[in-house]
Amino acid sequence: MNNSDLSNTISTPTWIWYPGDFEIVLANKMQNRRTERGTFFPVFWKIDSHYVLMDFHKVFDVPDEETVDIYVEGEYNVKLDGKAFEGSPKQIVVPAGKHKINIKVFNQANVSAIYVKGKTIVSDASWLVTFEDKEWIDETGKASDISATKWVNAGSSNFNSPEQLPSQYMLPTREQSPVSTTKGNNSMLVDFGKETFGFVKLHELKGKGKLSVYYGESEEEALSTEHCETLDRVDVNNTEKKDEIMKLSKAYRFVNVQYDEGVILDSVSMLYEYADVKERGSFTCNDEEINRIYDVSKYTFELNTREFFIDGIKRDRWIWSGDAYQSYLMNYYLYFDNETVKRTTYALRGKDPVTGHINTIMDYTFYWFLGIYDYYLYTGDKKFIAQNYDCMKTLMDYVLARRNKDGLMEWMTGDWIFIDWAEGLSKKGEVSFEQLLLARSLETMALCANIADDKDAEAQYNSLAADMRYKLFSIYWNDTKQALVHSRVDGQQTENVTRYANMFSIFFDYFNEEQKQQVKASVLLNDDIQKITTPYMRFYELEALCALGEQNYVLEEMKDYWGGMLKLGATSFWEEYNPAKQGAEHYAMYGRKFGKSLCHAWGASPLYLLGKYYLGVKPTAPGYEKYVVEPNLGGLEWMQGKVPTPQGEIELKVTNTTVEVKAPAGMGLLRLKSSILPEGRDIVPLSKGNGLYEMAIQPGVAYIIQYKAD
Repeated sequence: MNNSDLSNTISTPTWIWYPGDFEIVLANKMQNRRTERGTFFPVFWKIDSHYVLMDFHKVFDVPDEETVDIYVEGEYNVKLDGKAFEGSPKQIVVPAGKHKINIKVFNQANVSAIYVKGKTIVSDASWLVTFEDKEWIDETGKASDISATKWVNAGSSNFNSPEQLPSQYMLPTREQSPVSTTKGNNSMLVDFGKETFGFVKLHELKGKGKLSVYYGESEEEALSTEHCETLDRVDVNNTEKKDEIMKLSKAYRFVNVQYDEGVILDSVSMLYEYADVKERGSFTCNDEEINRIYDVSKYTFELNTREFFIDGIKRDRWIWSGDAYQSYLMNYYLYFDNETVKRTTYALRGKDPVTGHINTIMDYTFYWFLGIYDYYLYTGDKKFIAQNYDCMKTLMDYVLARRNKDGLMEWMTGDWIFIDWAEGLSKKGEVSFEQLLLARSLETMALCANIADDKDAEAQYNSLAADMRYKLFSIYWNDTKQALVHSRVDGQQTENVTRYANMFSIFFDYFNEEQKQQVKASVLLNDDIQKITTPYMRFYELEALCALGEQNYVLEEMKDYWGGMLKLGATSFWEEYNPAKQGAEHYAMYGRKFGKSLCHAWGASPLYLLGKYYLGVKPTAPGYEKYVVEPNLGGLEWMQGKVPTPQGEIELKVTNTTVEVKAPAGMGLLRLKSSILPEGRDIVPLSKGNGLYEMAIQPGVAYIIQYKAD
């Protein structure tokens, strides 16, 4: 019997299901709400669904007879010690003693889910669940051995009351009014003051005729009835005034409502739709422009944190693995909301069999593995790793089967090698960036195999990872260029050097110190290397520079790049920003006048950079059991903030002469560059040379350290 079959621990009852099923169904609903000018626009990758027949079970040692309430989404039966109750009972009585409860559920339309509540018998993640119950009666008339059945721990997501039906889950809303309304002849132009997301509400609508709602992230888009990306059409036939709410939530700042002569409309408001997550991280400093960049990054991330971490709120509203990976990292420095990370991870992975890369993109499959790696580092959640290990293996099996004869990743039919939106970026041959991501993904698999106690697989993945790292440098490193080249074609290095593999190798710590300095000069600070124009890859470029101690340079880059968007009136950060463009040119992308997203999750990367590389807080052991605090003002006079951890927030205030720090748990290490010996109560500074000092941080102690910044 599985150890989790038997438990005397009483927990809070919650709705449970097969892990990933709720998340996959919810993702299907959300991602297929996309429209373009009123036309349904579905995703273009494989869509999976939930398992429709489910068996839940758990063994309890019940001290006294108890009454148990049962709530189920679907048709079901209940067994106690193998004997079925008549009908589908909503309540059963369980006598004292050790008993096994089975609930079998069928639900074609929605996720098969149960909620069980008794004094000691409750539904939680310790229940076991399977979609392939192999219990049958053999030729002797006895129940066969069911050990071949694959039981896993149930999935859940804080649906903690019987009224919170998983199938009815919706994001909350709150009403908001526009900041201005301009009325015309049978029209209204409504401005909500900043980028927003939700349901447009038409007030006191009366008459008979046609009404159109044109949405715009910019005023130009809302007024462009022929080219705006999203719209709604309403047939009005009201003899009495009434309010009407649009069926789908959408992204906009401006709303242009036009209607026929026979239609009367009083006003327009909206229901703002949001995810109910709490801010735990913070950052402020003496530079008001940086504070504004941080605040707009927060709002950008808030808008793109929905049922899942999505790419952008206007156009796709899909779960893209590359976008999600960056959102995970930003989340760890703002919300530290594990549930949204897990939901997004499940939704991206889908079900076996694997028939293509995640989102059809090779690099996006690798980002999925990287997300698992970081999730464990920040949270220490071994249960999630164990629960997903089998599907990690099958996805990696798919990847390894698509290597070429030299063991490298190369484009095959059905693959999309994305990397970045960059003009003229070659995808031919064996691209170095893909090999680097595979190496890190194999390291992730070795880590997860260790957690799952799969020693043979751990050794295999470690060997494959070491081989990939060897190939990365033996095939792509060029001593003359002092960098990794972009690709190999027909067995020969290409002449092209791009930033991607080089900057990732810095913060993956794949380069030695000499190589890091060479790449900084030859690639990162070299204007002859093709520049990056998307916040997506600027995220990693600036991270690499921060990892090299270039915070002063990066601060100015943030003020120039993100500050440049603010100077153009941005109220959220964009999918792409090119300072050379003028006026409405900034709104165009993909060959469409307003194709660009003006609120894109990857635009919020200052949240991560300021938390990890300026406040300088990062875990060095899973779940912040160990961590480092290495503040770097980067040209600021002072900064302060909080970084969330599983046990609470690490609080920090830094000037050029003082550091104040307090942490709730874990063993911390404060690193400071100082021209004098740091002083303070309860600290023992250890010199590491070149003006670098290290000091231990004990949990619960408020430290005030005097030092002098270089």
